[in-house]
Amino acid sequence: MSNTPIYLKTHLRNFVVLVALSVIALSVYSQGYRGSSYGRYVIPQNAPPKTELVVARWRFGTNGWMGHRGWSHNYPESDENLNEFIRRSTGVNVDVLSYQIVDLSSDSIFDYPFAYVSEPGEMELSLLEVRNLREYIARGGFVLMDDFDGPAQISNMKSQVRRAFPDRNFISLDTSHPLFKVHFSLEDLNGMAPYVPGGDISYHGIINDEGNVGIAAGYNNDLANFWEWYYQGWMPLKPSTDAFRLGVNAVIYSMTH
Repeated sequence: MSNTPIYLKTHLRNFVVLVALSVIALSVYSQGYRGSSYGRYVIPQNAPPKTELVVARWRFGTNGWMGHRGWSHNYPESDENLNEFIRRSTGVNVDVLSYQIVDLSSDSIFDYPFAYVSEPGEMELSLLEVRNLREYIARGGFVLMDDFDGPAQISNMKSQVRRAFPDRNFISLDTSHPLFKVHFSLEDLNGMAPYVPGGDISYHGIINDEGNVGIAAGYNNDLANFWEWYYQGWMPLKPSTDAFRLGVNAVIYSMTH
């Protein structure tokens, strides 16, 4: 019979269990999506219905500033709530579940005319992802980049996008641009500014070969926070409504330009 006190046995047993759980958790995290080279982690994929619109949420190479998780921020609640707003406010055939995680490195990106990118300030794109980004815009695709703030993040985002478009510069997009008028008329982007990190909100665009916006990147904004949290009462109605309207405008713009 062991002479080890009962309380020590309990502590040892709890320690062994904790170590075992930690090993399991680390194993699951490290495996993530098999074949990943930049720390993806397990997150449920969605099987969207066959609707006119399915929103692609891009998963892309990252530098780790957001723990390699920035691409998935606010998923899936923000995706679902935006789709519900689109369904109610437009004639587009879309369902709450009309969204899908799509790898930027995959040819599947070309099946979706509208793509949402979360935390582009964390981008560190592979050569294949760079080629696919350029080709996606060349084919008429539209990308809404969201949720990045601060000088380091905008600098990193622009440097990564310029790898795909070394021949183009970002242009400033203000509320006079059709992007902000195509379905809802947005007069003041900075009505959302007090409720997100950073200072004044500004939008920066890359123009495609046809002269239309192919990428719209919202600096110091976080549309997905509004989309996810509006019904929880954490965000005022007016800026939340503007965030949904801007999202709808981006979708309609992508389908009409």
